[in-house]
Amino acid sequence: MKAYVFPGQGAQFTGMGKELYEQSDLAKELFERANEILGFRITDIMFEGTAEELKETKVTQPAVFLHSVILAKTMNESFKPEMVAGHSLGEFSALVANGTLSFEDGLKLVSQRAMAMQKACEITPSTMAAVLGLEDEKVEEVCASIDGVVVPANYNCPGQLVISGETSAVERACEAMKAAGAKRALILPVGGAFHSPMMEPAREELAAAIEATSFSTPICPVYQNVTANAVSDPAEIKKNLIIQLTAPVKWTQSVRQMIADGATLFTEVGPGNVLQGLIKKIDKDAEVAGA
Repeated sequence: MKAYVFPGQGAQFTGMGKELYEQSDLAKELFERANEILGFRITDIMFEGTAEELKETKVTQPAVFLHSVILAKTMNESFKPEMVAGHSLGEFSALVANGTLSFEDGLKLVSQRAMAMQKACEITPSTMAAVLGLEDEKVEEVCASIDGVVVPANYNCPGQLVISGETSAVERACEAMKAAGAKRALILPVGGAFHSPMMEPAREELAAAIEATSFSTPICPVYQNVTANAVSDPAEIKKNLIIQLTAPVKWTQSVRQMIADGATLFTEVGPGNVLQGLIKKIDKDAEVAGA
């Protein structure tokens, strides 16, 4: 079965989508529509912006989403997903790709999500850290033993977990992870504690926007970050998407479940090839490709 996967924040690079824009009339039309919806020319930042400009959450999230979704739409007949999944932000791209959300609605939600997360990041100093070389259970155990808010946020692949929470708690957790045998525990250059309880204000704000958006029955199931299971019911997809901001991204579990359900080829649609690398670490026999 053909599985299509969509990357999240961090996959952006200067020049992303430029070739698509220049080579496809459909891509050009969709990018221009996106500029209108967002109220600023995101294409200028994507094609010629600095890494710094691209790193702004309100730019990064729509940029990665647009690159992924427009790339999928220009694949025409060859794009026949039998299952989809996205890493964090990528879940929105996946939901446009499988027909749950329209292009316009997906973009509006991603833009609102970015703004809401930005605001939540400004309330309390918070951050994320990558922990390498420790068992998932050990990471969970250490997080639970630390005073303050720190939780597992991204189960990326075995031996690579990201933790998230209040800056001081994350720093203490990093020291404890190293003491417990982690190869590395390093603070990431992110705006705040994504996929942790620190995102509660953003979750509430986004929940209202998601509730007000129409979700259709998809052409194939989406494996959602929150459950790591195949979901096709629009009401359930909505519910999981709302929880996603404060819950961990179960990427390892999602990929394993997709393989168990018959995925034979994973095609990454969007900027970069981070997910292909993670999938190979989750299952070395998995077949991966870029779009």
